[in-house]
Amino acid sequence: MISTDICIIGAGPVGLFAVFEAGLLKMRCHLMDALPQVGGQLSEIYPHKPIYDIPGYPTVKAQELVDNLLDQIDPFKPTFTLGERVEQITRQEDQSFIVTTNEHTKVHCKVIVIAGGLGCFEPRKPTIERLEDFEGRGVAYMVKNPELFRNKQVVLAGGGDSALDWTIFLSEVAEKVTLVHRGDTFRGAPDSAEKVFNLAKEGKINLLLKSNVVRIGGNGHLKEVFIADQANEVTALEADHLIPLFGLSPKLGPIAEWGLNIDKSAIVVNTEDYSTNVPGIYAIGDINTYPGKLKLILCGFHEAALMCHSAFKFVYPDQRLSFKYTTVNGVNAF
Repeated sequence: MISTDICIIGAGPVGLFAVFEAGLLKMRCHLMDALPQVGGQLSEIYPHKPIYDIPGYPTVKAQELVDNLLDQIDPFKPTFTLGERVEQITRQEDQSFIVTTNEHTKVHCKVIVIAGGLGCFEPRKPTIERLEDFEGRGVAYMVKNPELFRNKQVVLAGGGDSALDWTIFLSEVAEKVTLVHRGDTFRGAPDSAEKVFNLAKEGKINLLLKSNVVRIGGNGHLKEVFIADQANEVTALEADHLIPLFGLSPKLGPIAEWGLNIDKSAIVVNTEDYSTNVPGIYAIGDINTYPGKLKLILCGFHEAALMCHSAFKFVYPDQRLSFKYTTVNGVNAF
């Protein structure tokens, strides 16, 4: 059995940063994730996607952020169980926990931190004729390797941040990029929307508003995408790839059975320390909810810092927490 102070369920960016904050307080961490690698959605779904709202980084690619976080926590030597899903948590007589995975790996810990992002998730698929026929043959719901689209004709569909960001990014990679959106305004960041409109004005992308992808065609691989406008007139576009980006459908999976307060597939927490209704269990990042919640990585970082200071009393109940600044002491002093 693995023994640690804190078991972090979810090895995405927020879970990784929690290791750093815990390390400053001399608490050991073991991270667990159902994915076969660390990084969560950043590594699994959009490793090459640029992120613009991390303090100190005008822009940083998702995988680069993950790599930097791993470098940052290396001094604290966290351990990992990857490619296994946490199925059960069991409270012990001394109020500690045993966390068990689907592969029967067991972790004994004093604190559990749920940093599982959206939980188990799958892409939301639009209603498009023959869509599933071309999955893996021109239709993809995420961009893992942008080079796959170099010098290709790409159609993206959606109006959120992912659709905007990938339209901007692929405009420098693909031969032709078309963004199809059912509205005339975007849900994503205003700055990104402005960049997309400017790219369209400059003729660098094709922007089709108040339009929908209604069907697709090809022979063994995607060749055509059919677009219906507001008047229901259908136009065929040559396309090598279609990327529908309509978000993810979250599912909590086994977490829903752990006696936690749940609201709309998110874990309710106390904003004082991001604790749940179960003493010793915390939830940070996109998986939690509270009034005014913003699903941003930087907000998850803030939650991780406050959580660790609260978790300290479970790990060291007889010690008084003495807060120190890294700018004064450095990391190795901790």
